Amino acid sequence: MRSDVTGHRAFPADGFTATWSSGGHDDLLRLRWENEAWTATGAVGAERVEYVLRISPQWQVSQFLLFRDLEEVDLWLGTDGHGRWGEINGAHRTDLDGATDIALDCSPFTHTLPIRRLPLRVGHAADLSVLHVDVQTLGVVVAPVRYERLSDRRWRHTHAGTTTEFDVDEFGLPSDLGDRFRRVP
Repeated sequence: MRSDVTGHRAFPADGFTATWSSGGHDDLLRLRWENEAWTATGAVGAERVEYVLRISPQWQVSQFLLFRDLEEVDLWLGTDGHGRWGEINGAHRTDLDGATDIALDCSPFTHTLPIRRLPLRVGHAADLSVLHVDVQTLGVVVAPVRYERLSDRRWRHTHAGTTTEFDVDEFGLPSDLGDRFRRVP
């Protein structure tokens, strides 16, 4: 299979599934290619939430939906691809401007977005602004993060004074994240 600009293997067009275990609960990810973009759906058992991300072929987020207890969307955000974010009703969220990615502490998958998009060589780093989503309160804030590529498959993530090193598979998906998430084979 072909690799992308970051050296990671291309996901199969017919879909991909991954699971992480966290405290006796699973985080199930399904990735599908549809309508000229990727759709990532995740079900996070520990938090009892589901999310949907629409992602361009260049791994840029275009839409984010979060579902908690109901079938209705609890949080919907979209971007114009230039760092301007809005809500489902079209209201521009100026407080979120400049962010490029979504970060969910309850899902390792969101680390894949910058890892797949940034053409970082080993030893290089990137400072980003991401939308940090609190799935309990539905609060969204812009937060600075740093990604460093330590080797072909090892990364360092720094956020709010906490640093985590982790390995990724051939697709750029995290294997394990410290003691919190373990990839299920």
